[in-house]
Amino acid sequence: MDIAFFVWEYPPRVVGGLGTYAQYLTRELVKMGHTVTVLTLNPGNLKTRELIAGVEIHRPLLVDVSRVLPDVVAEDIRRWGPGLDFFAKIFLYNILSASKLINDLIKRESRKFDILSVHDWLSIIAGIITKSELRVPMIFHVHSTEQGRTLGNGSKTIIELEKKGANDADIIVTVSNAMKEELAMLGYPIEKVRVIWNGVDPEKYNPSRVSDEEREQIRAMYGIEYDEFMVLYVGRLAPVKGVDKLIMSMPHVLSKHPNTKLVVLGKGELEQHIKNLVNSLNLEDKVKLRFEFVSEEERIKHYAACDVAVFPSLYEPFGIVALEAMAMAKPLVVGARGVSGFREIVIPSGPRQCGIHINPYDAADIAWGINCILDDPQRGEWMGENGRRRVLEEFTWTKVAERTIKVYEEVLS
Repeated sequence: MDIAFFVWEYPPRVVGGLGTYAQYLTRELVKMGHTVTVLTLNPGNLKTRELIAGVEIHRPLLVDVSRVLPDVVAEDIRRWGPGLDFFAKIFLYNILSASKLINDLIKRESRKFDILSVHDWLSIIAGIITKSELRVPMIFHVHSTEQGRTLGNGSKTIIELEKKGANDADIIVTVSNAMKEELAMLGYPIEKVRVIWNGVDPEKYNPSRVSDEEREQIRAMYGIEYDEFMVLYVGRLAPVKGVDKLIMSMPHVLSKHPNTKLVVLGKGELEQHIKNLVNSLNLEDKVKLRFEFVSEEERIKHYAACDVAVFPSLYEPFGIVALEAMAMAKPLVVGARGVSGFREIVIPSGPRQCGIHINPYDAADIAWGINCILDDPQRGEWMGENGRRRVLEEFTWTKVAERTIKVYEEVLS
């Protein structure tokens, strides 16, 4: 197949899980013999056209439209304040990418495409335009929804864009059965929806590739002794991720396991709030805050160094971080209330258990989940081994690519 792949973040520019997903899936599709042409956002310092690992990438250069955009967008977009600049870049990326595909690649270079693969609202404007112009089947990959990301306080404009994309799409692909249920509740055309889980690279995320010395270096960085437990959170510092409740759980954990330290690794809007929370609870010695977006290599070392990984998300359509920790053979404590792909990824009981499900709204319940693992470190190791085995069985990028192509073939047939 010749696939036009619209995604707003793509390496070397990676903002979150979507960029990681796009990188691995496109490369896997190329390995399978398909042609993949990515159209993505250019922050201004990247090549406008290049080939990386067999994937053709186009990044049209943007211009500044922020002075005129407030006069032509909906009222609720104008209220974004500083975020309006972000919307301006996304809007222009969509228009220029659609034009690039239609006018340059197809009309001038005589290229043909079988499928439009469009990812989240961030690329749906381009998808709607190109489908209308070319009459090529469009697959709308919904990785999350505006209502979910904002816990019900989202932009009406973005919500309408998502709905329009869903209605125009030939097939909607989402990342978990939990998300499929959410889409049904929001009134999406459910007969179009297919579920394809995300993946992880188990060779890159492999505990045997991190030496004992490297693990100790990470622990020493945070002052964690050999006889102390290391609890790890990796991710955006946003309300929807529940990291503030995780910090509030630490007094409960420390009352039972005083030899425990929590490492919080990530960036986001809650940085100051989290810092204030740590200070107000007198946890400066026990909670180590590192407000950085670290490299993948360093993130892997953090997983290797920890004793348990905790992701208490209030809303998590899938959660690639869970797969990363599982691939590194670590036990998990995950939010499992509401829309939670973690419920499907992490088995909470029985002979294949790889973690604990908790109520992310309840700090005491988060602490209970952490303590369950710290109470019996050997059982935690057993859960970690189960987790890596589960990744190898269900969550490789090869399986994701195969399932994706099967859906695309369904559309073409």
